Amino acid sequence: MYPLLETIHSPADLRLLPRAQLKALADELRAYLLHSVSQTGGHLSSNLGTVELTVALHYVFSTPDDRLVWDVGHQTYPHKILTGRRDRMGSLRQMGGLSGFPRRDESEYDTFGTAHSSTSISAALGMAMAAKQKGEERHAVAIIGDGAMSAGMAFEAMNNAGVCDCKLLVVLNDNDMSISPPVGALNRYLAQLMSGQFYASAKNVGKQVLKVAPPLFELAKRLESHAKGMVVPATLFENFGFNYIGPIDGHDLESLIPTLENIKHLMDKGEGPQFLHVVTKKGQGYKLAEADPVAYHGPGKFDPAMGLQKSSAPAKQTFTQVFGHWLCDMAEQDQRLVGITPAMREGSGMVEFHQRFPDRYYDVGIAEQHAVTFAAGMACEGLKPVVAIYSTFLQRGYDQLIHDVALQNLPVVFALDRAGLVGADGATHAGAYDIPFLRCIPNMSVACPADENECRMLLSSAFAQNHPVAVRYPRGAGAGVATQPGLEALPFGKGEVRREGKGLAILAFGTLLYPALQAAEKLGATVVNMRWAKPVDTELLLRVAAGHDALVTLEEGAVMGGAGSAVAEALAAAGVSKPLLQLGLRDEFTEHGDPARLLALQGLDAAGIEQSIVQRFGVLPAPAQRPLKSVA
Repeated sequence: MYPLLETIHSPADLRLLPRAQLKALADELRAYLLHSVSQTGGHLSSNLGTVELTVALHYVFSTPDDRLVWDVGHQTYPHKILTGRRDRMGSLRQMGGLSGFPRRDESEYDTFGTAHSSTSISAALGMAMAAKQKGEERHAVAIIGDGAMSAGMAFEAMNNAGVCDCKLLVVLNDNDMSISPPVGALNRYLAQLMSGQFYASAKNVGKQVLKVAPPLFELAKRLESHAKGMVVPATLFENFGFNYIGPIDGHDLESLIPTLENIKHLMDKGEGPQFLHVVTKKGQGYKLAEADPVAYHGPGKFDPAMGLQKSSAPAKQTFTQVFGHWLCDMAEQDQRLVGITPAMREGSGMVEFHQRFPDRYYDVGIAEQHAVTFAAGMACEGLKPVVAIYSTFLQRGYDQLIHDVALQNLPVVFALDRAGLVGADGATHAGAYDIPFLRCIPNMSVACPADENECRMLLSSAFAQNHPVAVRYPRGAGAGVATQPGLEALPFGKGEVRREGKGLAILAFGTLLYPALQAAEKLGATVVNMRWAKPVDTELLLRVAAGHDALVTLEEGAVMGGAGSAVAEALAAAGVSKPLLQLGLRDEFTEHGDPARLLALQGLDAAGIEQSIVQRFGVLPAPAQRPLKSVA
């Protein structure tokens, strides 16, 4: 089925093909990609859109000596296939298999690990300047999407690159689509540039004015070929110090390859940093993905002939859906609520909110730093912002979280989706660090719901506060606890005893409450649903500590500095000394794979919890049960 593609084991083989065969190769590559992703699941629309661009880049540049840096990296499946990993695509995003993103330890062609957006220009510039400093003749190419270009870091890098004399090319892959629909002035700017209407209208106006002066009109006609550079928005990139070229069709190899060859020649002549604007289509070549690139952004397994099918079995409600329903219900009740997302409308469950409350919905683009400070500004004016953001992406707005929100003690709610392990996306997307990095910030509080109903109620608790609060919840569904109607809140900073036992008490933070209850049945242990990592329910903690011989903390987050550390600090402050076992994510990056298996490998399933407790404490004596009474 793939006679040309099967001859390509590296880009060196690709460069041996006659140019006339590249179109056929691209067709085979697209067909193989569609078949492969349909078998494993993964990012599809973005990869279908970069097939020709990938072929052209590897054909013109001498990779891996020339460096390609793919922004975000979820569009690198064609790159992986052409760089010797075709036969391993069946293992994509599975434990021990290929990553869904570029990884330096996976291939020499993956020159920089990416998965968060807007880092490519900085990295490629660093590589280009390192080559210059070392006296090495190589090119560095950053491939960045129009969505990623909306982030400040991309412009910081361009600002720096514009004054650097190096062999750097920035390829703007403009597909008019990030994950959610594109937003912002940059998107309008690019659309204006592509349409040419700005140029056409400016030229027509100029002709009307100049007709009264024939000599000037004739001069204008002779200079018309240069006029576009004076009036179209390409001057933005040129003002950064780049030589702007484009836009060109990113699916037309007959345009791409000569253009890239000319740009490479300019780089070799020392003409400074280059900027190529290519226009591509997400889902290119697969009509269903072209029609709905959002649905096919990251599908699971499916039949390409049938497309995505809705399951007939009722799906369990996800935490993301719980948040989306709560957001709409609370917005109905409180006119001050505004919803903010950094380009993750679908992923954060805000589609319905956007539809029902468009004037209170704000997608700020891929700009987490701006999202946090934007929320702070709204809170200053009496609104109640809810920032829906993945745990892993809040890391990118940490300074703003401290300086602009917490220091001013502003009532912003952070709905932290994807807290804990995330499965196939791996270490770059795992929400492992939010408890440690949030609980050390003054004025911040952190809620850890154990199930869907608690998530809804703790969101209401957070919204009722007059200071910043984060509610962390995992990807996917939980224990399947039905949510109650209404907007009832749980008591702020208070936990509950879920199971009475003897000798040992397990203090669970978040959804690991349920495997803790299973383990406790075999151990005869007490189980406490702590609910809050900050503030810790100290009264309940000391009461439990007084009635038990040993304590275990349990969290799906980094154990270093996490909720278990908060318990240890509270006990130490009270002068209470008890054997304490802290269970959570180990001090290592967790690989991609099946979430349940990853959790088991971390020892955080019921069997692992039981095993860790027995290994640490052995068979605990069973003293007469002491009442759980308050400690003065």
